Amino acid sequence: MLPEIFITILQIISTFYLTIVLLRFLLQLAKADFYNPISQFVVKATNPPLRILRKVIPSLGPVDGASLVLAILVQMVAFLLILTALTQGLPGINPLTLLTWSVITVLGLIVKIYFWSVIAVVVVSWIAPGSQHPAIQLIAQITEPVMRPVRKVMPSLGGLDLSPIVVFLILNVISVMINHMAAAAGLGSIGVAL
Repeated sequence: MLPEIFITILQIISTFYLTIVLLRFLLQLAKADFYNPISQFVVKATNPPLRILRKVIPSLGPVDGASLVLAILVQMVAFLLILTALTQGLPGINPLTLLTWSVITVLGLIVKIYFWSVIAVVVVSWIAPGSQHPAIQLIAQITEPVMRPVRKVMPSLGGLDLSPIVVFLILNVISVMINHMAAAAGLGSIGVAL
């Protein structure tokens, strides 16, 4: 019972921090407003470890390599702690397997962030169009890099924007592929849901 409680708490904390790190990555990718109060929180929460990683890992244009590496490292440590709790000792796991599981989990979380962000943008456009709330503005900025290419291909039909539907389909296909990669890598065997 105690290991299950520890694992649950660890999963919640690690997923929360991992989401913040990935938001930092996505905010930089989208060139979002870093003066937004939520952006400021994300920057302050991720700066200490990123300062260290940025000395070794440079950015590649808009892609912040240090944030991605930090996300993978956070997930690797979480998996290691979960496996240690499950086996009640240091697990004899291949580091490459641990890395593979972490990369797959990070990719899955990025897809989930985009999925729920697109849903939020669609719902807000119906109930509060033109809202100036900082969270709504930030979510719209995060989703823009995935929505823009679809909007270029699919023009709006009489003021109706169908691009979110196409983005949902694409994100669902990617999610299915990630779930298959997770199953092939044996990720489901430790009881972690993507």
